[in-house]
Amino acid sequence: MALPLGTENKKQVYILLSLFSLIVCGGAYELKSYFGAPAPAAHPVPPPPVALQHSSAPAGHPAASAGPAALKLDNSDIDPTLHFDKLAQTEEVEYEGVGRNIFSADSAPVKIEEPIKSARAAAEAAAAQAPVRPAAPKAPDIDLKYFGYIQKKDKSEIKAYFVHGEDVFVAKTGEVIDHRYKIGTILPGSVQVTDLGYNNTQTLPLTAN
Repeated sequence: MALPLGTENKKQVYILLSLFSLIVCGGAYELKSYFGAPAPAAHPVPPPPVALQHSSAPAGHPAASAGPAALKLDNSDIDPTLHFDKLAQTEEVEYEGVGRNIFSADSAPVKIEEPIKSARAAAEAAAAQAPVRPAAPKAPDIDLKYFGYIQKKDKSEIKAYFVHGEDVFVAKTGEVIDHRYKIGTILPGSVQVTDLGYNNTQTLPLTAN
Protein backbone atom coordinates (compact mmCIF):
# COMPACT_ATOMS: atom_id res chain seq x y z
CA MET A 1 0.00 0.00 0.00
CA ALA A 2 1.57 3.29 -1.15
CA LEU A 3 2.09 5.92 1.38
CA PRO A 4 0.75 9.31 0.56
CA LEU A 5 3.54 11.85 0.00
CA GLY A 6 3.36 15.52 0.64
CA THR A 7 3.82 18.20 -1.93
CA GLU A 8 7.37 19.05 -0.72
CA ASN A 9 8.41 15.44 -0.80
CA LYS A 10 7.19 15.04 -4.37
CA LYS A 11 9.18 18.03 -5.55
CA GLN A 12 12.36 16.69 -3.97
CA VAL A 13 11.80 13.28 -5.58
CA TYR A 14 11.33 14.85 -9.00
CA ILE A 15 14.50 16.94 -8.64
CA LEU A 16 16.53 13.87 -7.63
CA LEU A 17 15.17 11.87 -10.57
CA SER A 18 16.07 14.70 -12.96
CA LEU A 19 19.59 14.99 -11.62
CA PHE A 20 20.07 11.24 -11.78
CA SER A 21 18.89 11.22 -15.39
CA LEU A 22 21.30 13.96 -16.30
CA ILE A 23 24.18 12.15 -14.62
CA VAL A 24 23.35 8.90 -16.45
CA CYS A 25 23.06 10.62 -19.82
CA GLY A 26 26.31 12.53 -19.31
CA GLY A 27 28.18 9.39 -18.25
CA ALA A 28 26.83 7.46 -21.24
CA TYR A 29 27.91 10.23 -23.62
CA GLU A 30 31.40 10.38 -22.12
CA LEU A 31 31.83 6.60 -22.37
CA LYS A 32 30.67 6.63 -25.97
CA SER A 33 33.08 9.45 -26.85
CA TYR A 34 35.97 7.72 -25.12
CA PHE A 35 35.55 4.23 -26.66
CA GLY A 36 33.94 5.00 -30.01
CA ALA A 37 35.29 8.30 -31.26
CA PRO A 38 38.62 8.18 -33.29
CA ALA A 39 41.69 9.95 -31.95
CA PRO A 40 41.96 13.54 -33.15
CA ALA A 41 44.44 14.01 -36.01
CA ALA A 42 47.65 15.95 -35.20
CA HIS A 43 47.61 19.33 -36.82
CA PRO A 44 50.99 20.42 -38.34
CA VAL A 45 52.50 23.60 -37.02
CA PRO A 46 52.03 26.26 -39.68
CA PRO A 47 55.29 27.88 -40.94
CA PRO A 48 56.03 31.46 -39.94
CA PRO A 49 54.42 34.01 -42.17
CA VAL A 50 56.59 35.33 -45.01
CA ALA A 51 56.37 38.94 -46.05
CA LEU A 52 54.75 39.08 -49.46
CA GLN A 53 56.58 40.90 -52.22
CA HIS A 54 54.70 42.95 -54.72
CA SER A 55 54.82 41.35 -58.16
CA SER A 56 53.37 42.51 -61.42
CA ALA A 57 52.92 38.94 -62.66
CA PRO A 58 49.29 37.80 -62.80
CA ALA A 59 47.98 35.21 -60.35
CA GLY A 60 48.75 31.66 -61.46
CA HIS A 61 51.80 32.73 -63.53
CA PRO A 62 55.03 30.72 -62.77
CA ALA A 63 56.93 33.92 -61.98
CA ALA A 64 54.41 34.77 -59.27
CA SER A 65 55.69 31.92 -57.05
CA ALA A 66 59.39 31.75 -58.16
CA GLY A 67 60.69 34.35 -55.69
CA PRO A 68 60.66 38.05 -54.81
CA ALA A 69 60.01 40.50 -57.58
CA ALA A 70 62.95 42.28 -59.22
CA LEU A 71 63.42 46.02 -58.96
CA LYS A 72 61.64 47.78 -61.77
CA LEU A 73 63.40 50.91 -63.04
CA ASP A 74 61.57 54.01 -64.06
CA ASN A 75 62.63 55.03 -67.59
CA SER A 76 60.60 58.19 -67.70
CA ASP A 77 63.78 60.33 -67.39
CA ILE A 78 65.75 58.50 -70.15
CA ASP A 79 66.25 60.49 -73.35
CA PRO A 80 66.36 58.10 -76.36
CA THR A 81 67.49 60.86 -78.72
CA LEU A 82 70.85 60.25 -80.48
CA HIS A 83 73.14 63.29 -80.05
CA PHE A 84 75.53 63.40 -83.01
CA ASP A 85 77.54 66.31 -81.63
CA LYS A 86 78.56 64.35 -78.53
CA LEU A 87 79.28 61.28 -80.64
CA ALA A 88 81.59 63.33 -82.88
CA GLN A 89 83.49 64.60 -79.85
CA THR A 90 84.25 61.07 -78.72
CA GLU A 91 85.40 60.08 -82.22
CA GLU A 92 87.89 62.94 -82.37
CA VAL A 93 89.77 61.74 -79.27
CA GLU A 94 93.24 60.47 -80.24
CA TYR A 95 95.27 57.92 -78.29
CA GLU A 96 98.21 59.69 -76.65
CA GLY A 97 99.72 56.91 -74.56
CA VAL A 98 103.48 56.48 -74.26
CA GLY A 99 103.33 52.72 -74.61
CA ARG A 100 102.10 50.40 -77.31
CA ASN A 101 98.92 51.39 -79.15
CA ILE A 102 96.54 48.58 -78.38
CA PHE A 103 94.25 49.74 -81.20
CA SER A 104 96.89 49.38 -83.90
CA ALA A 105 98.32 46.09 -85.16
CA ASP A 106 101.36 47.85 -86.71
CA SER A 107 102.69 49.43 -83.53
CA ALA A 108 105.96 47.94 -82.27
CA PRO A 109 106.06 46.49 -78.77
CA VAL A 110 107.62 48.65 -76.12
CA LYS A 111 111.11 47.66 -75.03
CA ILE A 112 111.15 47.10 -71.31
CA GLU A 113 114.52 47.71 -69.70
CA GLU A 114 115.90 44.92 -67.62
CA PRO A 115 116.43 45.71 -63.95
CA ILE A 116 120.00 46.24 -62.82
CA LYS A 117 121.36 43.11 -61.22
CA SER A 118 123.10 43.41 -57.91
CA ALA A 119 126.79 42.57 -57.57
CA ARG A 120 125.95 39.78 -55.14
CA ALA A 121 123.56 38.13 -57.59
CA ALA A 122 126.14 38.43 -60.39
CA ALA A 123 128.83 36.89 -58.17
CA GLU A 124 126.54 34.02 -57.20
CA ALA A 125 125.64 33.39 -60.85
CA ALA A 126 129.33 33.42 -61.86
CA ALA A 127 130.19 31.04 -59.05
CA ALA A 128 127.40 28.70 -60.10
CA GLN A 129 128.66 28.68 -63.73
CA ALA A 130 132.34 28.33 -62.84
CA PRO A 131 133.74 24.84 -63.44
CA VAL A 132 134.29 22.81 -60.33
CA ARG A 133 137.95 22.02 -59.92
CA PRO A 134 138.81 18.59 -58.66
CA ALA A 135 140.32 18.48 -55.23
CA ALA A 136 144.06 18.06 -55.05
CA PRO A 137 145.11 14.51 -54.28
CA LYS A 138 145.95 13.96 -50.65
CA ALA A 139 149.54 12.98 -49.98
CA PRO A 140 149.85 9.47 -48.57
CA ASP A 141 151.59 8.79 -45.30
CA ILE A 142 155.33 8.27 -45.58
CA ASP A 143 155.99 4.55 -45.50
CA LEU A 144 159.11 4.72 -43.32
CA LYS A 145 159.70 3.64 -39.75
CA TYR A 146 162.29 5.46 -37.62
CA PHE A 147 163.53 2.93 -35.03
CA GLY A 148 166.98 4.19 -33.91
CA TYR A 149 169.97 6.45 -34.37
CA ILE A 150 173.74 6.55 -33.93
CA GLN A 151 175.72 9.63 -32.89
CA LYS A 152 179.43 10.42 -32.65
CA LYS A 153 180.95 11.18 -29.28
CA ASP A 154 181.50 14.82 -30.16
CA LYS A 155 177.83 15.00 -31.39
CA SER A 156 179.05 16.39 -34.69
CA GLU A 157 177.03 13.93 -36.74
CA ILE A 158 173.94 11.80 -36.17
CA LYS A 159 172.54 9.07 -38.39
CA ALA A 160 169.09 7.50 -38.25
CA TYR A 161 167.92 3.96 -38.96
CA PHE A 162 164.80 3.35 -41.03
CA VAL A 163 162.77 0.36 -42.11
CA HIS A 164 160.97 0.42 -45.48
CA GLY A 165 159.17 -2.85 -46.03
CA GLU A 166 161.86 -5.50 -45.58
CA ASP A 167 164.74 -3.09 -46.27
CA VAL A 168 166.75 -1.28 -43.60
CA PHE A 169 168.39 2.08 -44.28
CA VAL A 170 170.77 4.29 -42.35
CA ALA A 171 170.92 7.92 -43.44
CA LYS A 172 171.96 11.34 -42.25
CA THR A 173 170.46 14.73 -42.88
CA GLY A 174 170.23 15.55 -46.63
CA GLU A 175 170.39 11.98 -47.91
CA VAL A 176 167.57 10.32 -49.93
CA ILE A 177 166.15 6.87 -49.22
CA ASP A 178 164.78 4.73 -52.04
CA HIS A 179 165.02 7.66 -54.52
CA ARG A 180 161.96 9.25 -52.88
CA TYR A 181 162.32 10.17 -49.20
CA LYS A 182 164.73 12.96 -48.26
CA ILE A 183 165.88 13.02 -44.65
CA GLY A 184 165.67 16.33 -42.83
CA THR A 185 166.47 17.22 -39.21
CA ILE A 186 167.31 14.18 -37.07
CA LEU A 187 166.55 14.29 -33.37
CA PRO A 188 166.72 11.51 -30.79
CA GLY A 189 162.93 11.39 -30.58
CA SER A 190 161.85 12.23 -34.17
CA VAL A 191 162.98 12.77 -37.77
CA GLN A 192 161.65 15.10 -40.47
CA VAL A 193 161.21 13.29 -43.82
CA THR A 194 160.06 14.86 -47.13
CA ASP A 195 158.19 12.83 -49.76
CA LEU A 196 159.69 14.20 -52.99
CA GLY A 197 156.82 12.85 -55.13
CA TYR A 198 154.22 15.02 -53.31
CA ASN A 199 156.54 17.62 -51.75
CA ASN A 200 155.09 16.64 -48.42
CA THR A 201 157.07 16.83 -45.19
CA GLN A 202 156.11 14.74 -42.18
CA THR A 203 157.64 14.14 -38.77
CA LEU A 204 158.23 10.47 -37.92
CA PRO A 205 158.43 9.60 -34.24
CA LEU A 206 160.92 7.14 -32.81
CA THR A 207 159.30 3.73 -32.46
CA ALA A 208 160.49 0.35 -31.26
CA ASN A 209 161.47 -2.08 -33.99
